[in-house]
Amino acid sequence: MRKPAPRMANSLRGRRRKAYVITSAALLAPLLIIPLSTVDESPDRSLQDTFEKAAKAYHVPRSVLMGVSYMQSRWDAHPGAPSVAGGYGPMHLVDTGRARAPAPAPSSPAQHGGNARQHEDTAGAPAARDNGGDAATSNRRAAQPAELGRAAQLLDVQPERLRTDPAANVRGGAAVLADTQRRLGKPLSDDPADWWEAVERFSGTPDVTSAATYANDVFAVIRRGAHRITAEGQDITLPASPRVHPRAARIQGPRRSKDAECPAELSCDWLPAPYEETDDGGHGNHDLADRPRDVGIEYIVLHDTEATLASMFKTVQDPTEASWHYSIRSSDGHVTQHIRTKDEAWHSGSKFVNAHSIGIEHEGFLRQPGTWYSEPMYRASARLVRYLAGKYRVPLDRQHIFGHDSVPAPTAEAIPDMHDDPGPFWDWRHYFDLLGAPLRATAGPRSDMVTILPDFATHKPLFTGCVADGEPCPVHGSSAVRLHIEPDDDAPLVRDPGRRPDGRRSTEDVNDLGSRVSAGQTFAVAGRSGDWTAIWYQGSKAWFKNPRKQPTAVGAAGRMVTPKEGLEEVPVFGRVLPSRDDLPEGVPPQPESPLPYRFLAGQRYVTQSRLESPYVAKSSFDDSPGSVVNGREGYYEIQFGHRLAYVRADDVDVVTTPTTAGPPSAHEGRPARR
Repeated sequence: MRKPAPRMANSLRGRRRKAYVITSAALLAPLLIIPLSTVDESPDRSLQDTFEKAAKAYHVPRSVLMGVSYMQSRWDAHPGAPSVAGGYGPMHLVDTGRARAPAPAPSSPAQHGGNARQHEDTAGAPAARDNGGDAATSNRRAAQPAELGRAAQLLDVQPERLRTDPAANVRGGAAVLADTQRRLGKPLSDDPADWWEAVERFSGTPDVTSAATYANDVFAVIRRGAHRITAEGQDITLPASPRVHPRAARIQGPRRSKDAECPAELSCDWLPAPYEETDDGGHGNHDLADRPRDVGIEYIVLHDTEATLASMFKTVQDPTEASWHYSIRSSDGHVTQHIRTKDEAWHSGSKFVNAHSIGIEHEGFLRQPGTWYSEPMYRASARLVRYLAGKYRVPLDRQHIFGHDSVPAPTAEAIPDMHDDPGPFWDWRHYFDLLGAPLRATAGPRSDMVTILPDFATHKPLFTGCVADGEPCPVHGSSAVRLHIEPDDDAPLVRDPGRRPDGRRSTEDVNDLGSRVSAGQTFAVAGRSGDWTAIWYQGSKAWFKNPRKQPTAVGAAGRMVTPKEGLEEVPVFGRVLPSRDDLPEGVPPQPESPLPYRFLAGQRYVTQSRLESPYVAKSSFDDSPGSVVNGREGYYEIQFGHRLAYVRADDVDVVTTPTTAGPPSAHEGRPARR
């Protein structure tokens, strides 16, 4: 039996919104405009005034200064808190002496442990050993970003002031832009189009394609304009300037490994995961396949590393450890591929999901909001996912593009060990904007379905445990909405009977998924009471606050499933298996292991796809793809709780909401083997 792999530092997870960008204007979706109804009556516009004054003082066009800052940080300040790259403030000025944020300590193994092979139906995530050092390719494009020290010299102030004072930080960024423009031999022009090269230099990346892409993205924001309430409550508006078109050279072809599968606008490296026999007779650390010809790719799963990327590169090259298809660096969004998408990586804790998915690791910790989940990483990830989704016909919705925290436990025994990254501070609304598939209402406010959709910047529920158990986390925007057993703020939180079979209630701990839902997830309405909405959730009625003036959910149209007439209850599963009659001789049946939840008559759950029941029988080392058993039994995938689940098609009827028009989704009934 394989020795359990070291547990990854899957504890702290946190994130950080730093940013300079590595994506092209071709992918830029319309920017999220926050409705005025969500803005406070007396919004704080002091940072807006700072941009105006700094631009005037240093003779930089205001739109250029604000556009660069948006790409660097989306105008968030995080005073005194550095990003993974050591960047500070709205301009993300980099202190080269503080170029890496400290990694958090591990949390309890019960939350994050498991066998890291992830080929079997266990919940292990990639184990990592943060021994310092770096993989061969991780720093190959070390950036020379806008330095905080240079800005401090230009302003003649102490560097500490630029770390902690957002206004000084903005002035420092303006001074660096003006100084760069002078060094380029260009005038301090009022025309934003004259500043393209200075903007390109501000990105700090030596990669020609990435630098040009960054500049193009800044000017795309300038043309469209943007409005946002920042993490600190600042109301910032950049008016649109649609006539600004910089005189810039065309982007050169990106530098990339011939083995990497990436969109044309990304520079990608190839650092292969090993496929070799191990000493104990097993094999690592992935399975050969021929997807999508043998098994369809249905999902793209987003993870965070819970370790620095250097240590993750070591892990993915270890044949006894777990694996994933892509890694994305926090500091600049650089992409490294490890496994061909046709092959099956061991990344999710579920063999069924592994067989049908592509796994992407993002450098970060979910307990460090605002420090690791950077804007360049968001944008590079969205570009990569859009490319992969188009290639494999994966729908751009939250039942097909989801986090590790939505992967269903394959068996009842695996529930306590399932993972919870990327966590409540991942901005799903912004991410789907970047995908070009914005999350939004698809029906009226009194519809039979709702999509969870809080405003990330202003929705700041209490979380604990980011630094120490029970201690409040830093106040931060969140994609998560918490659920109660009654329509009352003082009512207990709903309980996950699979994770807490002892009857204990869910908590506000940042890793406790038992009582919350996430932006983009869609549920059937179970009731309404004043400002509260109830949904069906893991077999029970769960209430969340949904005030009309600041809604946390919007109306949705689509399809739901409900038990067939005459059935009091139907079983719920965490994986899809062929029936015993479909298994050829020599292939042992897998136990069904229904999950310990109740799907009762009268309840409804949203479905966005129907699946057949293929099963990959291979589990031993071989140099060719394993055989696939094609089951004939159909299943519906449902949003059952925070995680997905499956029910047999023969057990349920499909109900279409009255506002839905047209035929069922083209994805329904798509064969898993093509």
